[in-house]
Amino acid sequence: MAGWEVVQLDELDSIPVGEGLVWHPVRRRLGIESFGINAYTSQRVGEQVVEDHDESGSGAGGHEELYVVVRGLARFTVDGTPLQAPAGTFVYVRDPALRRGAIAEQAGTVVLAIGGEPGRAYQVSPWESYFAAFPALRAERWDEAIATIQSGLREHPGNPAILYNLAAAESRAGRSKEALAHLRESVAAKPEYRESARTDPDFDAIRSDERFPG
Repeated sequence: MAGWEVVQLDELDSIPVGEGLVWHPVRRRLGIESFGINAYTSQRVGEQVVEDHDESGSGAGGHEELYVVVRGLARFTVDGTPLQAPAGTFVYVRDPALRRGAIAEQAGTVVLAIGGEPGRAYQVSPWESYFAAFPALRAERWDEAIATIQSGLREHPGNPAILYNLAAAESRAGRSKEALAHLRESVAAKPEYRESARTDPDFDAIRSDERFPG
């Protein structure tokens, strides 16, 4: 295996992850193990090019993050403060608890996100496993999707966000017993998921079961 590699943006997977946002998994493609790095684009002007989020939730990695606008124009909002960010702009969010996100204001806007948790060796963020499963879920390749999410659970045992997404995939795959067990485990770790599960269509197949955490 060579000690270096080159890859173009359009050679990376393009995975829609919501509200026009497309994730390009740089870290997974290159097998990077020492830091988190991903590219994001938006399908249309006015839609997300950085997901509105913070880094303190159960699916997050607790990272400080650096965003680099590689191409186009993004309108960031960090802790309620708006910021116009043309190509060449660096936006550093030191505090994992701060809410951040960005909207594409030009077609073809590309944002690179780099992150890690201060003072700790890098560990892949929990969200990455269920984001990576999206293509298989959309194609109803249930075994592949479930295996991808389970790989994240092996790295983050008991993580409620991964358990919730695993249960959703299992429910859609007709694996009711496993789905109910993982959903109950997720809700026990993070009670807020109980409310989400009540209306989540992924759980329609198991919601009438008496074991459902309603």
